[in-house]
Amino acid sequence: MADGTREEKLKRINESIRAFPDFPTKGILFRDICPILKDPKSLTAVIDLFEDYVRQKHQDVDLIVGLDARGFLFGPLLAQRLGIGFVLVRKKGKLPGPTVSVAYDLEYGKAEAEIQEDAVAPGQKVLLIDDLLATGGTLNAACALLKKQQADIVGCVVVVELKDLNGADKIKPHTVFSLVQY
Repeated sequence: MADGTREEKLKRINESIRAFPDFPTKGILFRDICPILKDPKSLTAVIDLFEDYVRQKHQDVDLIVGLDARGFLFGPLLAQRLGIGFVLVRKKGKLPGPTVSVAYDLEYGKAEAEIQEDAVAPGQKVLLIDDLLATGGTLNAACALLKKQQADIVGCVVVVELKDLNGADKIKPHTVFSLVQY
């Protein structure tokens, strides 16, 4: 890992996350990761820490699976560092060709997630990535989708975890590694 210790990198990431009260609705404190993307050193710090974690804990991972849409920002960078492929889990209707989908509940309604039918082979070891874990609905749906594909889910990584919402409980027995917790 280049440019700083783990603690320095975590400090840089923490300082880059902005809080916006009452967004998107009153009573919500939104954690904005956009400044991480704007600052190359912060973005490098995120990918460095994810890479270090994966190399220590999941050396045998075959694919990084990114969740729509912010998992697409971090996932390809991590996959490239690791020398492995990247796969998309998208909202229904966004992927061409034959797909597999799963319906799930959100705090404010229902949604469907899908993956291309041939994106993951049975038995492939996958690591899911997203920007934030809140209630766990989307990440849980992605896990269900990958189980349908007979993938071996080795874990999940997120930049931010909102601990008081207990999202990690929803995706058990899969583990969640987060860089920043609130």
